[in-house]
Amino acid sequence: MTTLLVSLAVLIGGYFIYGLLVEKIIGIDPKRLTPAYTRPDGIDYMPMPTWKVFLIQFLNIAGLGPIFGAIMGVMYGPAAFIWIVAGTIFGGAVHDFISAMMSLRSEGQSLPELVGRELGPVIKQVLRVTATALLILVGAVFVVTPASLLADMTPEWATSVFWIAIIFIYYMLATLLPVDKLIGRFYPIFGFALLFMAAGLLCVLLFGGHTIPDGFIDGLYNRHASADTHPIFPMMFVSIACGAISGFHATQSPMMARCIKNERLARPVFYGAMVAEGIVALIWAAAAITFTGGYEQLSQYMSTHTGAGALVQDISVSWLGVVGGFLALLGVIAAPITTGDTALRSARLIVADFLNFTQDKLGKRLLISIPIFVITFGLMMIDFNILWRYFAWCNQTLSAFTLWAATVYLARHRKVYIICLIPAVFMTIVVISYILYAPSPEGFGLPMYAALAVAGTVAAICLILFTRFVLKLSSKKADRIA
Repeated sequence: MTTLLVSLAVLIGGYFIYGLLVEKIIGIDPKRLTPAYTRPDGIDYMPMPTWKVFLIQFLNIAGLGPIFGAIMGVMYGPAAFIWIVAGTIFGGAVHDFISAMMSLRSEGQSLPELVGRELGPVIKQVLRVTATALLILVGAVFVVTPASLLADMTPEWATSVFWIAIIFIYYMLATLLPVDKLIGRFYPIFGFALLFMAAGLLCVLLFGGHTIPDGFIDGLYNRHASADTHPIFPMMFVSIACGAISGFHATQSPMMARCIKNERLARPVFYGAMVAEGIVALIWAAAAITFTGGYEQLSQYMSTHTGAGALVQDISVSWLGVVGGFLALLGVIAAPITTGDTALRSARLIVADFLNFTQDKLGKRLLISIPIFVITFGLMMIDFNILWRYFAWCNQTLSAFTLWAATVYLARHRKVYIICLIPAVFMTIVVISYILYAPSPEGFGLPMYAALAVAGTVAAICLILFTRFVLKLSSKKADRIA
């Protein structure tokens, strides 16, 4: 119980203390016009109420990640709680906020354009492909699970295939219509359901007479059932992505940067949404080990059931009753759906930026969206577990690119760049060591010492290149002064 309360307090305190520090470093100009006013088009660029922008951003990023990722991540033990808190405050929230500010000050440009400007044209081309691919993966991944949950809650004739079709039709409409028509209207409802779920579970944990077996008193050793092949580093840091740091979030930040009314609202919306997601991840991590009885019992449950989805359903219904369980499950269903729809919308915007296509006409939006829909539907035929593994790694790799771009951006503007440099180096080591160590066919299956050696070398090279960049900036400044 103490662990959960302390973790929640640190997360909330992180928003008010470290979040304010990051805001001061980037600098806020309340008088600067945002893209919503400089480029209004009635489709993607339009001012929206701040509470709606916050809910959209929160629901965009709070898909299955902070729920499924937290459940799978906490199987590694109490280290998961530390990663959720520290990752959110010093990694994910900074990542989301800085990428949003970069977009705000670049007329709402998409992530590949932002990263490419800082890291060069080659990286821009790579990010255009990988970011679009990641978003399409998200669209595919976040259809199957909510469809299965809906099929379990509805009459027999409403099969998962039926719900996949319904959700996919919604995705197409949400991708094509103006942002305020579907997304702006339905997100408050979905947001209530998701917040009810989190608040309800938290109340049960705090006041339901439960003991949370966090295991801190026994140490941070690995509790995973396959600890020999699943070390905490780097495996846990990829399993818990959206609840700590996620590259996918940076693809969503520009979409809401096109709708925010004032720069002073950026920290509550972007840093705040990430902290809210961290809180959701904490609650689900604690709920998983409490409901099952501990780490060993959680592993046993996961090995005998269909996965995290079954545990989510059991926890919701058992702890919150029929009505509460229904609303809680609706929140869990809404979370991935409201991530998948905006993922495909973001994919459209990235391709449109790349091709320099205006999006005010439906025909132009269809020209870009139809190939995206076809590819997404094809990916849904692939096994979910395979899709999720590749999504998780691509997701964290994108976060490393975004953090390096943010570091260069801060350095170029003569600001304190260490707030992005440290997490950039860390995430570089995580993603490279993971893909090298992970067994085939997911990774290369190298020994851990070799994976860490290569990852450390690549991170060192990146650090050397960045140092050279900073020295060049300093010499140019000195030349101007002279």
